[in-house]
Amino acid sequence: MTENLNMPQFPEPFWRDSVKFSTYPKLEESLKADVGIVGGGIVGITAAYLLAKQNVKVVLLDAGDILNGTTGHTTAKVTAQHGVIYNELIEHFGLEGASMYYKGATEAVEFIKETVELHDIPCDFSKEHAYIYTNSDSYLSTLENEKEAYDRLKIPSDLVKNMPLEVPMKSALIMKDQAQYHPLKYLKTLLEDSIKNGAKIFEQTTAVDVEYNKHPSIVTRDGHRVNCRYVIQASHYPFYDGQGFYPTRMYPDRSYIIGIKTDKKYPGGMYINAESPTRSIRSTSIDGEDLWLIGGENHKTGQGKPTMEHYKALEDFANKQFGISDYVNRWSAQDLTTLDKVPYIGAITEEQKSVFVATGFRKWGMTNGTLAAKMLSDLVLTGESDFEKFYSPSRFQADPAIRKFVSINSDVAKHLIKGKLEYTKNLVDELPTDEATITRIKGMRTGVYRDKDSKLHMVDTTCTHLGCEVEWNSGDRTWDCPCHGSRYSYTGHVLEGPAERPLNPVQND
Repeated sequence: MTENLNMPQFPEPFWRDSVKFSTYPKLEESLKADVGIVGGGIVGITAAYLLAKQNVKVVLLDAGDILNGTTGHTTAKVTAQHGVIYNELIEHFGLEGASMYYKGATEAVEFIKETVELHDIPCDFSKEHAYIYTNSDSYLSTLENEKEAYDRLKIPSDLVKNMPLEVPMKSALIMKDQAQYHPLKYLKTLLEDSIKNGAKIFEQTTAVDVEYNKHPSIVTRDGHRVNCRYVIQASHYPFYDGQGFYPTRMYPDRSYIIGIKTDKKYPGGMYINAESPTRSIRSTSIDGEDLWLIGGENHKTGQGKPTMEHYKALEDFANKQFGISDYVNRWSAQDLTTLDKVPYIGAITEEQKSVFVATGFRKWGMTNGTLAAKMLSDLVLTGESDFEKFYSPSRFQADPAIRKFVSINSDVAKHLIKGKLEYTKNLVDELPTDEATITRIKGMRTGVYRDKDSKLHMVDTTCTHLGCEVEWNSGDRTWDCPCHGSRYSYTGHVLEGPAERPLNPVQND
């Protein structure tokens, strides 16, 4: 077991570190297209790939760099095993609804497999069994109930007392013949194929609104427009709400991943535990060696203990169970969960059939995102999809949606009020380098970060989305909103929506 490990100083996902991408221009003029896509992750790129193949004129915009958002920060499990979910889906949606969810995820797994084979993509695709395991007596019945749900849905599975990975466990539920891959190697090929078929790609181009004339237009921060017949919002959080009230119907979660090497040989398989705190385990290849990806430590964005403690907890777990010989990467991810845990995919409201949204993937974006791209492409090309009703963003199940709606928005109200009343007295002059504090300057709640060159960066901590107060994320050096998940750099620039405007700078004259 290794002591005094050197945690990487800055968060950097392995996937981004191991692939070179072309750069794409910023949109400098207004354009016409059949479909305007906002968001260069798995939904946007897969949809562009599918539509461009059918000679649809596609324009894709990304506010930053392509594939540097949620997709670039995934664990990249290609599976229909989305935690312990199917028994709950049967209870809330019936056997038909749960079957629709499994069918959609399974079709996404198969689509990725077939696409890899079609283009002979060198993306480390491998078939793996997926395991949910528990070491808690109180979760044994949970796995037994989930196994019964699998059987009712005819999901190939086994409930076992042993598994290849050596961790403390008492039971495990296997979903057979799932997969894993390198998501950015895969999506780079789809992006290149889209461009060959005429898709136009623009980076550093922030979409801020959708306007209607005869057809919708995407409006950028610089005032340019993409005039199109359809808009696909693949931007993680919808930049255009359309009175769908999405901030009240989802909540943001952060989770953490470390990439480590160990002297043990990885035994194969993909693993996640049933209880909390979450521990997710898979491997990938780096320079001919196994890189173990250990994930978990979920919490609501902007809430809870200092973020570096989450990385430390994963490190302690990995070191205790496997022994760390090298600490290669660390990074974090953010995703959104809907009221009923089923993604919102389809028309943004019942009245706006030409503006689509895909969001709320609950950390299972490889399959949910692929399904979303297939669904929305079908809706553009044919006007219908077998999955349209089940995933409709306009649905509102009475149970459990109402209780969750009240819970989420009570939590938002609590943090909104708490931030306004909070007393702060930290002294800026005493702030060490590479640390942040919250204080009051001229009566204003102010976030202060001192960088490694001792330069101070001061921002008004009021989130520009709906006015909650952001909190410091020491692991990523960001300001995070505990209400709806907006994230800002230490200089105040927007990293992740729904906020569209930066935090206001503060001068300490």
